[in-house]
Amino acid sequence: MTDASNSSSGSTNAGLFARGQAVMPGGVNSPVRSFRSVGGTPYFVERALGPHVWDVEGRQYIDYVMSYGPGILGHAAPPVIEAIRSAALAGTTFGAPTEREVLMAEELIARVDGLEMIRLVSSGTEAAMSALRLARGATGRDKVIKFAGNYHGHADALLAAGGSGVASQGLSGCDGVPDGSVADTVVAPYNVVPEIDETVAVVAVEPVAANMGLVPPAPGFLEGLRAACDAAGAMLLFDEVITGFRLAHGGATEWYGVTPDVWCFGKVIGGGLPVGAYGASREIMGHVAPLGGVYQAGTLSGNPLATAAGLATLAELTPDVYATLEATAARLADGMAVAFAEAGVAAVVPRVGPLVGVFFTDAAPTNFDEADAAAGNGAYTTFFHEMLRQGVALAPGPYEALFPSLAHTDAIIDQTLDAVAVAAQTIATRHP
Repeated sequence: MTDASNSSSGSTNAGLFARGQAVMPGGVNSPVRSFRSVGGTPYFVERALGPHVWDVEGRQYIDYVMSYGPGILGHAAPPVIEAIRSAALAGTTFGAPTEREVLMAEELIARVDGLEMIRLVSSGTEAAMSALRLARGATGRDKVIKFAGNYHGHADALLAAGGSGVASQGLSGCDGVPDGSVADTVVAPYNVVPEIDETVAVVAVEPVAANMGLVPPAPGFLEGLRAACDAAGAMLLFDEVITGFRLAHGGATEWYGVTPDVWCFGKVIGGGLPVGAYGASREIMGHVAPLGGVYQAGTLSGNPLATAAGLATLAELTPDVYATLEATAARLADGMAVAFAEAGVAAVVPRVGPLVGVFFTDAAPTNFDEADAAAGNGAYTTFFHEMLRQGVALAPGPYEALFPSLAHTDAIIDQTLDAVAVAAQTIATRHP
């Protein structure tokens, strides 16, 4: 776990955190990184390779954060690093179109049935914000339905009852968001098909909820949303920032056989660099400027480094690779479940394809209220810190998933499960 020779900065985690708090809110640039929901001092990453990260004090961790999804090949994967290096030598941003933007759009469209046009942006939040505007512009309606515990970035209209960092910070919404911004946002419980009428422009959903732990869709839920949207003339939006090209070669559309009207993507398609995308049919995307009246623009949209990294990543993600990813995730999830059971710890370890979650409760949650109750018992905090002591880095909050990658070999999974067994005994002692 410790390799002090790899530390070159001479800094400490505590020292950097103190310095960061003087110049950045909470000492971080994304709230969950502050460790507020688990307590303690964040580790500051100095470098990463394969399934590992090293902090500035030289400590090595097996990483399951993996930047919350982009690191599907493992950290610093050679094809991605080489693609970035080559692209950077030719220039980092132009404010003009490039060939790789076309190649990226063609690649995404080839993978997803029903997707015909793409617009690249710079983040998942920007993708969701733009997709929402597109749905409203295309339908001429204002009302949006989202689901409690689903996180679609920090755009005003979509923050209500969000999961992920919003939940971990104890915020029900967000200061600075005026009532008018969410007046047309309706929040429904996940896994229940809401009433959808002719005033609804779009129903936005995470096809697999991965921002309140990991909560899969109940059988018939996505199909029910599709049918209800069709009946009301509303659009169905799949937020696949996490599931897109991690769940399967064609994302959630392939996995579940349900085709939305609009998609949002991110994370994997940038290979670890900032990126997002939204897309739909040719008819719907015809509403986006310069073809139509829905305006959206971005100086760094289609950035040449991000498209290079994303294309290099997607090139490695052939259909056969997903079987390997799923087998790795199954080995991890099944082993964790056994370790908790042997320690007498009430826990469930849900898995959907290559995505893994953990809840310290008797039954797997099906909605945000149940996930929130499981997160509130304190067991995850104990688990997180004991795993960190054992050299395994998990997300510093109970509302995130685990992201095993192609770099997480059987040997790495075995090391992880040894750590889980120790952590399970600690939980059994502290949370009888």
